[in-house]
Amino acid sequence: MSEPKAPTPAPGDTYKGWLFKWTNYIKGYQRRWFVLSNGLLSYYRTQAEMGHTCRGTINLATANIAVEDSCNFVISNGGTQTYHLKASSEVERQRWITALELAKAKAFRMQAESDDSGDDSTPPAAGQGAGSRNSEVQSTLRTLGSKVEDLSTCNDLIAKHGSALQRSLSELEGVRLGGETSEKIRQVTERATLFRITSNAMINACRDFLALAQTHSKRWQKALQAEREQRVRLEETLEQLAKQHNHLERAFRGATVLPASQSNPAIDSKGPVSGKGDASDEDEENEFFDACEDVQEFITVPADPKYHRRSGSNVSGISSELGMDDGTTSLDEQSLASNPESPQSQELVPVRKRRTRIPDKPNYSLNLWSIMKNCIGKELSKIPMPVNFNEPLSMLQRLSEDLEYYELLDRAAKCQSSLEQMCYVAAFTVSSYSTTVHRTGKPFNPLLGETFELDRVQESGYRSLCEQVSHHPPAAAHHAISERGWTLRQEIALASKFRGKYLSIMPLGSIHCIFEKSTNHYTWKKVTTTVHNIIVGKLWIDQSGEIDVVNHKTGDRCHLKFAPYSYFSRDVARKVTGVVTDKDGKAHYVLSGTWDEKMEYSRVMQSSRGGENGADGRQKTVYQTLKAKELWRKTPLPEGAENMYYFSTLALTLNELEEGVAPTDSRRRPDQRLMEQGRWEEANAEKQRLEEKQRTVRREREREANRAASPSEEGKESADRAETLHGSHPPAYSMEGPYGAPVKSGHQDNYKSMWFEQLVDPVTGEPTHIYKGGYWEAKEQGNWDSCPDIF
Repeated sequence: MSEPKAPTPAPGDTYKGWLFKWTNYIKGYQRRWFVLSNGLLSYYRTQAEMGHTCRGTINLATANIAVEDSCNFVISNGGTQTYHLKASSEVERQRWITALELAKAKAFRMQAESDDSGDDSTPPAAGQGAGSRNSEVQSTLRTLGSKVEDLSTCNDLIAKHGSALQRSLSELEGVRLGGETSEKIRQVTERATLFRITSNAMINACRDFLALAQTHSKRWQKALQAEREQRVRLEETLEQLAKQHNHLERAFRGATVLPASQSNPAIDSKGPVSGKGDASDEDEENEFFDACEDVQEFITVPADPKYHRRSGSNVSGISSELGMDDGTTSLDEQSLASNPESPQSQELVPVRKRRTRIPDKPNYSLNLWSIMKNCIGKELSKIPMPVNFNEPLSMLQRLSEDLEYYELLDRAAKCQSSLEQMCYVAAFTVSSYSTTVHRTGKPFNPLLGETFELDRVQESGYRSLCEQVSHHPPAAAHHAISERGWTLRQEIALASKFRGKYLSIMPLGSIHCIFEKSTNHYTWKKVTTTVHNIIVGKLWIDQSGEIDVVNHKTGDRCHLKFAPYSYFSRDVARKVTGVVTDKDGKAHYVLSGTWDEKMEYSRVMQSSRGGENGADGRQKTVYQTLKAKELWRKTPLPEGAENMYYFSTLALTLNELEEGVAPTDSRRRPDQRLMEQGRWEEANAEKQRLEEKQRTVRREREREANRAASPSEEGKESADRAETLHGSHPPAYSMEGPYGAPVKSGHQDNYKSMWFEQLVDPVTGEPTHIYKGGYWEAKEQGNWDSCPDIF
């Protein structure tokens, strides 16, 4: 590849070219393509990478530029970034030095101006056009000021290089003819070249300044004249509006009274005026909504953006009719606040103050490869992991975090339309992943029989219970019920594989959400979670896959797609898209957003089929929609979350000690508590003790199951001992639910859950654990005698 000739640097221009960058002692200097633009110096391996992959960038506003020898120079911003660069020649090096000095001076000025922008900013003019022109004038003044500063910088450089050239000429006059002559001539030539480069930069800056001044001088004159004419027109318009307002007011007061046949006979002598006003208001309302309905039928075919600008009142009418305006949301919130069953109205009940911080995560080093090299290909649940990889929460607590944005289900319970309700349920589905974006720590594997309760009736109107119902394979059952008319239940089993570079976690099982008022029953499954850079690099998490949220009562469906992260994709990272359709497959809403930030929905006004060769080769349906409205937005993390495992506000409270919880609750787990307190060595020892205890109990349970198959006196005594130690657990084959279908347990633990029973789900036909009741009653009585001793 031939090296392009670098142009003479001019102030404010983008400067590009090839330089040699020091990489390491093995590869030495490597050829890289450098781009200087807007005070930033970036580099790429090739020119083709400029569109998608930047290898590094340094801000010149705080950088230091130093020259080492004839071709080498160094750029550093104080220690975090240092570029050792080498040009192909001394002249090329000086061109880069001049361009970098100009860019550094300009970047420093821009940074100073941005710091003072809050004090210098002025309020916009009353008219949109005036505000635009004012902004344009301010921008032009800043540009001209920048050019003046460039001229000043070039003047200083010319003075510097001119003095150096003068000294070299003076030294040349006193040199004798001999060996020193060639060296002095070379120095003079170099000084002259530098002076020429700087002079060219000065000339270019002067040319730019003159062109800008001439161009904007005429524009400012025209803008001033336009401002004067606009002011006159505004004064005339204001005068006309005042006259029209006065005329309408007089016409309203002097209008004729309604005929007696249309008036209310119960109205008193003061009634005609008020009666006329009420009737006119009612007529206006009826006419308004009729017009809205007509307009809606008209715009359903062409969802033209001009429609929104043409009739703003009609748009708001249609939005209110579809339940999409801001007023609907405020009404939902108002009705929620006024609900006598809502905990928000119970002002006399004291609400417990939850903690907002946990001890900071200690900084312990660990040799990752020594642990991971023997674990490739094994299931994650069977790998003995130290707590260094964990976060101080169990998987049951992470499962309870799905209720972080329970308000979405509260709002869904109040929806009259099942399609709108589907939008909120879909947003709730996506919101459960927002807490995972920075959570690279592995939650503790729950012990068999471990539980976790989340009682938020006073604060949020719901209570939740989780239990680990199987250990091999690991599976947890979850049941949550709200006073605001919804129930959520799920059984999640995790299938995980470690592949060396990344870890894949595939949740198995369905999630059910039932609304009491409408009896709508929704189900969906979770997508795959992938943890990248397990061995080398910074850990990061991605969610990918597809979700089908199905309303089994109405047949409505929402298909959500979680786009996997791609290094070469120009699309938004962590993107989620979805379409809500009815039982006939007709699209009604389009959902879009990201699983770590927000979700929006748009009403579909028209859908059409594209050709075989669509815009992206796959999309064949085009949806014309109204303006998008926000469904859900992630709540910012609490201050200092990066030092607290990136826990959300809810996650910080999950492991907080509470009185009255079951002895099997995750809050009582000692290794998890020690880790939260920063005592990781003790936590590792306690974790190993608990896991060994669980293995011993499991072996004892298996022996008892074998002896129960062939009973004897010794077997009966052992069975009695096991029942005393672990509670009464009938065989896994005797589970029979209200649907009359006995279920054979697919788990290998021969364990029957304390609070859940395994039944065949009547909706999905899958065997699942459903809450059988009794936990909250046992809590009220303080009776935990039947709970096993697992800690």
